[in-house]
Amino acid sequence: MTGSIYAIGDIHGCIERLTDLLAKIDADPARDQLVFLGDYIDRGPSSYEVVAYLIELGRRMSGVVFLKGNHEEMFARYLAGTDRQLFLMNGGQATLDSYMKHRPHENGDPIPADHLRFFASLRLYYQTEDFIFVHAGLKEALPLEAQLSEDLLWIRDEFIASDHDFGKRVVFGHTPFNNPLVKPNKIGVDTGAVYGNRLTCVKLPEMVFFHA
Repeated sequence: MTGSIYAIGDIHGCIERLTDLLAKIDADPARDQLVFLGDYIDRGPSSYEVVAYLIELGRRMSGVVFLKGNHEEMFARYLAGTDRQLFLMNGGQATLDSYMKHRPHENGDPIPADHLRFFASLRLYYQTEDFIFVHAGLKEALPLEAQLSEDLLWIRDEFIASDHDFGKRVVFGHTPFNNPLVKPNKIGVDTGAVYGNRLTCVKLPEMVFFHA
């Protein structure tokens, strides 16, 4: 890929904002990449629709990267029978309701096989020559391959406050801001779509923002 990279923040079951946002960006499927920063599910009403849409998008466009968010991690633990209460306390019931609405009479696991494959395929990070893409952030002074998944998915204040040079600019979601956070060492694009604010995408390296 030799074109631009479009990094999209936390969707949280907001299918209308997702489709509106992607209609606004000018990505070239032959040259550009889309990088989704995780948290596709929970809290919003349409987790099933969001995941189905992203699966189909990945089939149509080769340059798409899907990262794992802490909410996908909580969902995986819920499905495995561990930390079930943590998932439900963090907006998971909306995800269960969305899936049951589409598969109300399913015996056994209500999650379609292709959705389970999607969740299992999510990456913890992605990097290019100039950028590191991750859901939550990084620990200082640790090489990327030594970062713990717990930090990649959950870190917040320690990373947000850091002016550390991570070697490449870090593009992340997870922590919602009213407007994108732009610092010399990081770009935060979670703008709280599920809380009534906008869903945000940044086009790199041009630093052009799109909102829905």
